[in-house]
Amino acid sequence: MASSTISSNSIPFITKKYESLAAFTSNSTLPIPNSRKRVSKKVVSVMTPQQVVRNPATTGSVKTNMTLTEKILAKASQKEGLTPGENVWVDIDILMTHDVCGPGSIGIFKKEFGENAKVWDREKVVIIPDHYIFTADERANRNVDILRDFCTEQNIKYFYDIKDTGNFRANPDYKGVCHVALAQEGHCRPGEVLVGTDSHTCTAGAFGQFASGIGNTDAGFVLGTGKLLLKVPPTLRFVMDGEMPSYLLAKDLILQIIGEISVAGATYKAMEFVGSTIESLTMEERMTLCNMVVEAGGKNGVVPADAITYKYLEGKTSLPYEPVYSDFQARFLSEYRIDVSKLEPLVAKPHSPDNRALARECKDVKIDRVYIGSCTGGKTEDFMAAAKVLLASGKKVKVPTFLVPATQKVWMDVYSLPVPGSGGKTCSQIFEEAGCDTPTSPSCGACLGGPKDTYARLNEPKASFTSVCVSTTNRNFPGRMGHKEGQIYLASPYTAAASALTGYVTDPREFLN
Repeated sequence: MASSTISSNSIPFITKKYESLAAFTSNSTLPIPNSRKRVSKKVVSVMTPQQVVRNPATTGSVKTNMTLTEKILAKASQKEGLTPGENVWVDIDILMTHDVCGPGSIGIFKKEFGENAKVWDREKVVIIPDHYIFTADERANRNVDILRDFCTEQNIKYFYDIKDTGNFRANPDYKGVCHVALAQEGHCRPGEVLVGTDSHTCTAGAFGQFASGIGNTDAGFVLGTGKLLLKVPPTLRFVMDGEMPSYLLAKDLILQIIGEISVAGATYKAMEFVGSTIESLTMEERMTLCNMVVEAGGKNGVVPADAITYKYLEGKTSLPYEPVYSDFQARFLSEYRIDVSKLEPLVAKPHSPDNRALARECKDVKIDRVYIGSCTGGKTEDFMAAAKVLLASGKKVKVPTFLVPATQKVWMDVYSLPVPGSGGKTCSQIFEEAGCDTPTSPSCGACLGGPKDTYARLNEPKASFTSVCVSTTNRNFPGRMGHKEGQIYLASPYTAAASALTGYVTDPREFLN
């Protein structure tokens, strides 16, 4: 049995099987080269030993110990057991597509199955316009028209259409960002397989299901057959324990992990999140955690379903579901243990989600805007968190602060739900008092850049300096939010709001403590 040890005067928070990962302490943002040599009797991580492969007995049956992801795929492929690397035909429970990839998927479906072909199940296809909606761009508008025509032709039950883009509230069927809408509308269920033509489909893994992004060709095949050939991924297990500090959010946790394992550290691997910290997270925070596993290269992310999951699903779905869990002796490729109580607020500096730094170490970085929105950071609790910081400060923002609710429901929550400790004020009232922009129409907004008339898009750098944005979104590659010279610092809603108040990248503890 391998174990890692580290001296008691350093601050360990994450350890990995067979090696001690660098402590990201308050004194350094760099790996500590001598950490392995400083040994004490304090054991901070004891890892499961490598399992020995046994040949099956000649009589009777031998149970295959499986991870949560392996169990879901085994059930969906009618297999007794699966191991990483196997290729299996999987039955799909839900296929989601949107206005960017939907037209291409539809085109492939018609080409391969015929112009008059019917989808395999009209109630298992969910189509959600959300990316390039509030724009005058003719090609973007054409994409939504293609979706509408196809859904009419196929009698798709779950098409969340928008016709009047001048007033989104005049479209009761319109929802907004697909990954948040999927959860709110009851399409996410434990133990199921959900695929979508968007890399952040992995968000739904928060519900204890297999959820992953696929390409247009695969989606076209699923439309016609309801099946997909998948390779079973090995699983990385992240055990997160310790009391969550009041100044941290799930965005900090996933930025920490990505910074540790890199943007390629989980390539075609499942990332399973367990531990007392995970059990304490709300569903929206679990969604944030799973949302960004793809930024580490992950095939899918998953949180075991529990009472919090079931409570969220009440009234959202009437379909039965069957949660599954990793076996006690399931084999994980690696296991990481994280002491969450030792973490500090983080950002990912340009131009990569793994370019991790402590927020307080970037306090001299001048910014010219803040963006709060997207499938990662545009949920109700994200706006509540931002409002909490603004309320605590009692000040006005110093840079333009753009607010893009993910869905219609989130938009309504921003205008109706009181913020705890505010004396009954809503998020919208607090945002207005702080001088933020008025919350805009729900969509993906500027997260993916989009046409030039997209709200809050980084179009041109300022004359005196490169445009710098602190954003609650998920990617900060060159050109991601518009202009290729724009610089994006990924952060939690706490850190984003704190930065808006100072005009610099700011640790939220300046206001929350």
